[in-house]
Amino acid sequence: MEPFKNNLSPDLVKCLASHLSRHLDRFDRVSFEADILSELESLELKRRAALVAEVTDRYLPGDLGERFAVLEAVLHPETEIAFDRASDDRGMCGWGILPLTMVVSRCGLADFDSSLALLKEMTKRMTAEFDVRPFLAKDQERALGIMSSWVADENTHVRRLVSEGTRPRLPWGMRLKRLVEDPSPVLPLLEALRDDPEEYVRRSVANHLNDIAKDHPDLVAGLAASWLKGADRNRQKLVRHACRSLIKQGHPATLEAFGLNPPEIRLEGPVIGTEKVRYGEQFDFRVALTSTGKAVQELVLDYLVHFKKANGTLAPKVFKWTKLSLVPGETVSLTRNHAIRPITTRTYYGGTQAVSLRINGKDFGYSEFELVMPEN
Repeated sequence: MEPFKNNLSPDLVKCLASHLSRHLDRFDRVSFEADILSELESLELKRRAALVAEVTDRYLPGDLGERFAVLEAVLHPETEIAFDRASDDRGMCGWGILPLTMVVSRCGLADFDSSLALLKEMTKRMTAEFDVRPFLAKDQERALGIMSSWVADENTHVRRLVSEGTRPRLPWGMRLKRLVEDPSPVLPLLEALRDDPEEYVRRSVANHLNDIAKDHPDLVAGLAASWLKGADRNRQKLVRHACRSLIKQGHPATLEAFGLNPPEIRLEGPVIGTEKVRYGEQFDFRVALTSTGKAVQELVLDYLVHFKKANGTLAPKVFKWTKLSLVPGETVSLTRNHAIRPITTRTYYGGTQAVSLRINGKDFGYSEFELVMPEN
């Protein structure tokens, strides 16, 4: 897979230079390209974007209105463009928008109306989710006042920007501390977007709520219960995705919102197929569940692998498994395989590890196995 950083390539820099040369008098294209290309190859994605933004900022006119006119003039005429759409001789789009939105947030905080209007145009060609955030941080009320009208915009990317740009904990983006502490100002905007015709927008709403759940789980659980009333299939999917972390954690109010009551079961297992598991291989375990309840039960099963840490303690990691419905007295047997393979986010340590189950948020069973690491 091609590294993300290569989306901001020398060819993209030359494309931007070509467009700037059409709209800037006495533009020194050779120097512009050299100022960027001399450093570009050694940098990762975010730093590449910042470099292109810094150099572009230096070559634009000092007057804000004039520089914004140039930035708007270099945009691709087509909108609703996918992230991977390459900039071309018609204009900048896709990954080429990322440094241009940075230019706006670098220089435009003194003029919210013009800056956010330009970011609205830029987001139609990729996204401006990272660069509306400095405006929200500086004057949240003013920025939200402008963005709130975008929930009814005809452009999918603009509507998504309302949700994605205001996420309190957006990955790669600056944290919006006021919205982390109090997300209530954006809740009416999320509600306005929850039944958007585009899944791209609804998915953003779900991810936004998942952000909020990290700091306000009871708030999101309450929203889930409210939004699920009379919900169609699309909204049900949104709410379930929004609550994915809370469901994994077994948050009681969230489980109740989904009708997942404390399980009434008898469990056998988990029974692990082998007591010793070699690094790079997989192990299997099996369980048998018998319903002891008097009514049909809807169950969500996850399993936890308790991995050994460097200090010798065990830390559980939750993995999604399955959903099932049990009638009174019914027994279901299940088997699962889990591979112990190299991943960048975990370091394995040999010794005792364990497996357990989480059913409707409640933990059941606990069985140990030995992880055998290769000898050096």
